[in-house]
Amino acid sequence: MVGYIVLALLIALIAVIVVRTLRFKPLPQTPVEHTEVEIDAEKAARDLSDMIRCKTVSHADASLDDDSEFLKFEMLLPTLFPKVFYNCEYERLSSRALIFRWKGETNAAPVAFLAHFDVVDVNESEWSKPAFDGIIENGEIWGRGALDTKSTLLSVLSAAETRISEGFVPERDYYFCFGGDEEVSGGGAPSIVEELGRRGIKPCLVLDEGGAIVDNVFPGVSKPCALVGIGEKGNWNLQLKIASKGGHASAPPADSPLDILAYACRRIHDHPFKFRITPPAKEMLRNLAPHSSPLYRTIFANLWLFAPVLNLLTRKQGGELNALMRTTVAFTMAQGSSGANVLPSSASLVMNVRLLEGDTKESALARIKRLVNKPSVEYIPLVGSDPSRSSPTDSMGYIALERAIKESFPDVLVSPYLMIAGSDSRHYLKISDNVYRFSGMYLSAEERGMIHGKDERISVKKLADTIAFYYRLIGILQDI
Repeated sequence: MVGYIVLALLIALIAVIVVRTLRFKPLPQTPVEHTEVEIDAEKAARDLSDMIRCKTVSHADASLDDDSEFLKFEMLLPTLFPKVFYNCEYERLSSRALIFRWKGETNAAPVAFLAHFDVVDVNESEWSKPAFDGIIENGEIWGRGALDTKSTLLSVLSAAETRISEGFVPERDYYFCFGGDEEVSGGGAPSIVEELGRRGIKPCLVLDEGGAIVDNVFPGVSKPCALVGIGEKGNWNLQLKIASKGGHASAPPADSPLDILAYACRRIHDHPFKFRITPPAKEMLRNLAPHSSPLYRTIFANLWLFAPVLNLLTRKQGGELNALMRTTVAFTMAQGSSGANVLPSSASLVMNVRLLEGDTKESALARIKRLVNKPSVEYIPLVGSDPSRSSPTDSMGYIALERAIKESFPDVLVSPYLMIAGSDSRHYLKISDNVYRFSGMYLSAEERGMIHGKDERISVKKLADTIAFYYRLIGILQDI
């Protein structure tokens, strides 16, 4: 009898799994027509090359910045985009905070397009070509900032320049907000937000860097995916430090500072933060999982049963999918003594904590303290921010953005996602509920590795496609 009951329950379980999987179908899509846009790709390439030749490297210590290079970049813009400067109000809050206002004919809610023109430094010896020469070769523009994000800034202004030259007059105000210290979490973007807030400006759409069109980003999905960031993980650094008497390594104590820090690392590594499916991850699963292979579709359609399996897989594999599902900790810096035979008088390590929505700096610190549980460890919170709140996917801004993506890249799947890196966009949540992160371009895994890496470059075609994307988006926002 018991055997029959078990068999019946097993059959019922399998039936539920099969039915839920069969019902887990792709969301209905509204067809859109791909429209051709003529872009002067050669001019765009030359313009980006000129921008790259401005060595706008930002440093945590601002005294190391070369202000003349930032001024050079600023003075370059009106020569590249004369119609934008003639038709838009231009305001320089500082050398690191530039605002353009393209005035609309009505009081419709405004739009803000963001980018940053500062870049991270380079190790020239690792590059195949000079990082700040803006070389154009074999259909590619080389140099620091080619992807992150001078190409985005150029695309925004090029799209506006083209629209203006065609006699286009927007119904709503457009704000082009460009920061010059995003890479060091500087004050440029916050000062822009403060000024827009003071004026009572509440954009219906804020669009910044972040998501892109990528391949092989979701298990079992072969089609390219356009990922739109609707939220952003928190980014926080925490230092663990231990002081001791030091001494000679020939007579070590039972537990040296490095012993204790190694123990702390192991405890934190072996006890990862809780697996959670937040609203952005849930929407991503609903949009992309129905397009995955049968095995993965079965798992994602039945997370009520298979969530522990997904937890185990993500924890074991690490990477982007794991980062979408939990707060992560990466140990990035460590310091001990200056000699191989010297016990350190103090030792420290720094961890970078990427906070999932629902966690905070305070809750993460409390958890880490409980795990380590060593009275000799000092916890020193460094710079950081809590997670941003998520933006809706049924807003006018998101709908327009989705349509522009489909018109520009008709063969891709569009999905919300959680941005695991950081951007200036988080500041704009003070003045808008509709903040999204999408870069408007295809990025291969190799190209994503070039961001902050070596040999950064973008193809002329991809640059032209990004300009066309912003051009279409401006037109869609006129009609919606």
